[in-house]
Amino acid sequence: MKKQEEKLEVIRGSGNIYKDFNYPDAEIRQLKAKVAAAIIRILDHRQWSVRQTAKETGFQAADFSRVRNADLKRFTLDRLARMLESLNPKVRLDLVPVTRRSRRRARTDTQVSV
Repeated sequence: MKKQEEKLEVIRGSGNIYKDFNYPDAEIRQLKAKVAAAIIRILDHRQWSVRQTAKETGFQAADFSRVRNADLKRFTLDRLARMLESLNPKVRLDLVPVTRRSRRRARTDTQVSV
């Protein structure tokens, strides 16, 4: 017997998974995830372990391990930004005000430039 194919409905996301799942702090979660992703990119590029990163930055190895595992609930945005800055002092976080027009143009409202 042939399996019946189930028709799936395609839903376009907002560009913020947390907003799509109705988290009350969706914008902060999204921003924290982007900063964490920038941290991970730097660690991957440098091929540093979390222990080596801890020695170089003064933050705990466990902090970088949590970031790598996307366990961000213990972190404030400020702390993540300081961790990122410890890896790259020239880092720039741009927060762009959202307008109705910019929502149509951009899928995301926040840029993390490293």
